[in-house]
Amino acid sequence: MSEVFFNGPAGRIEGKIAESNNPKAPIALVLHPHPQYGGTMKNTVVHNICKTLFYNDFTVLRINFRGVGRSLGEYDGGVGEMTDAATALDWLQINYPMSKVNLIAGFSFGAWIAMQLIMRRPEITNFIAVSPPVNKYDFSFLSPCPIPGLILQGGKDSVVTEESVHELAQRLKQKNIDVEYRVVNNADHFFREKIDLLAAEMDHYLKSIFSHQIGKASEKNDDKEKAKPAVKKVFLS
Repeated sequence: MSEVFFNGPAGRIEGKIAESNNPKAPIALVLHPHPQYGGTMKNTVVHNICKTLFYNDFTVLRINFRGVGRSLGEYDGGVGEMTDAATALDWLQINYPMSKVNLIAGFSFGAWIAMQLIMRRPEITNFIAVSPPVNKYDFSFLSPCPIPGLILQGGKDSVVTEESVHELAQRLKQKNIDVEYRVVNNADHFFREKIDLLAAEMDHYLKSIFSHQIGKASEKNDDKEKAKPAVKKVFLS
């Protein structure tokens, strides 16, 4: 994994890139939780999203939003953060032009930013949203969500209610979009002591969707698969 810096609307943006050996590998951008509540690209959930994508042969970029870490600027209520994400996606596409898949992922606040970017960037092909803060922010802009993806939620999340996220998933499914929804039983907002289950479910989803998987998964992923019964698949009508 390498450190990268590039210019954004508020100045320098700090990121980390994990590169696949495959020049045609799909690319992914991963966004961190709320900057004003300690969210950074070093967040454990963000780290595990990145690691799981990399194990599935993605080239993965994560960034610090403006004002976080060594990224310049200051918190902008989501508006500037969305332009930071758009700039990061531009950087990925310029540096990895042979990719046919553009996936965006985010955790909590980062999921809200990611879902907004989906509506503005038609080249994004897939998404992963972990604990999207539906009861904190307006998600009505998804009218409808134009691409398939995965939504993951903790069953004991006290920050974002499972009921509100389930309702969002139901709404997207009714628009004939292939959205899968998974609940990690007894997991809190940060998936403490359940992070392996979260990673296993992402791994399972990626392997089921993308045929480029080349077997990078470690023995840890085998252990995660054994733990899968603690993840509830919710069938959306």
